Amino acid sequence: MAESGARQGNAHIPAARGRGRSHDETMTPGAHSGRPAAAEAVRRTGLLVTLVLGGLTALPPLSMDMYLPALPAVTESLHAPATTVQLTLTACLAGMALGQIVVGPMSDRWGRRRPLLLGMTVYVVATVICVFAPTAELLIGFRLIQGLAGAAGIVIARAVVRDLYDGVEMARFFSTLMLISGVAPVVAPLIGGQVLRFTDWRGIFAVLAVVGLLLTLVVWKWLHETLPPGDRHTGGFGDALRTMRGLLADRVFAGYMIAGSLAFAALFAYVSASPFVMQEIYGASPQTFSLLFGINSVGLVVVGQINGKLLVGRVSLDKALAFGLSVIVLAATALLVMTSGIVGQVGLVPIATALFVLMSAMGLAMPNTNAQALMRTKHAAGSASALLGTSSFLVGAVASPLVGIAGEDTAVPMAVVQLVCGLGALACFLGMCRPWQRAS
Repeated sequence: MAESGARQGNAHIPAARGRGRSHDETMTPGAHSGRPAAAEAVRRTGLLVTLVLGGLTALPPLSMDMYLPALPAVTESLHAPATTVQLTLTACLAGMALGQIVVGPMSDRWGRRRPLLLGMTVYVVATVICVFAPTAELLIGFRLIQGLAGAAGIVIARAVVRDLYDGVEMARFFSTLMLISGVAPVVAPLIGGQVLRFTDWRGIFAVLAVVGLLLTLVVWKWLHETLPPGDRHTGGFGDALRTMRGLLADRVFAGYMIAGSLAFAALFAYVSASPFVMQEIYGASPQTFSLLFGINSVGLVVVGQINGKLLVGRVSLDKALAFGLSVIVLAATALLVMTSGIVGQVGLVPIATALFVLMSAMGLAMPNTNAQALMRTKHAAGSASALLGTSSFLVGAVASPLVGIAGEDTAVPMAVVQLVCGLGALACFLGMCRPWQRAS
């Protein structure tokens, strides 16, 4: 069950524990006694650890989005219907969601390195097979495996952050990871487009395989084990299920998890609907849309960095989170008013402005929900990270198709989905997390 005396998720918590450990320290029962030296080692390799975890976090969006410009070419090359080729994206996304549920508990039992290295190795092999896939069905199958294996990077990166940091420092590190994960989906289609200038769609998978191999080697060489044997779970699959059930029974953890998932769903609704809304309804050119998409991503990243560098340590994480969720609700309300015609016809600029505000507020909502949830789960960071990631992907996948439910002539469904998700996130935060009861 979740710890009854779980730490409170506020900025009043002492600063980072800095629990980085060498291989030898984590493979002996006395690992805890070497914590001061290990903390110094983490400080010396802090930038390297950031880059490695950032790379692991960025690989899944790269795997999804680098491939987008090549979809028409895949349809022609494999002589498959467009709907079948679209399943290659669905399979990869489903694999990323389900894989986290498997890998998270594995990392709590066997440590972070072994499941991560296994997942990265399988990712590379599956990606290489995608390079040579002769049929769409085989490509779909190995895209599913690619997603399942790539999920190891997402879930274990979060668990490693939980192993190394606590309180304020953990929130700051999540904001740094958001910088990387926020940039990756923006640059991925651009990279994919450039790769297609020199090769075909198979070359994109070849590039992903090389990136995966390099990341695997870097993890093997430089990312030390962060979970000592004394902190690992010894049970089997049943114990893992009981651990997850205990986490879900923790009302506060579940509140942060659901709030973060609904915020992520609002972002997913934007990603799914914005190309159509901006270009088909409000007349933006492809170049203008790309510019606006990039500006919104920059807003998310910048606010995430403001959260990590300026707010954390000065303002409680719950206050920053409450403000971010409130801004999402207000921006979504403005979008609904404008898209429904209540205030008459509006142009592209007001819509783009409201979307910019909504996306920027994600820089407060997403890192702080992760930090607050994981702050309660030192005993099961891998399982907790798996639940956080899987719930976000699943809720986002459910919300995404709803944005087109009313056809191609209105942006109202996008605004409705975003408003419902924003209100739901705020309600879960206030009703389940009840930050005023834990404020010191």
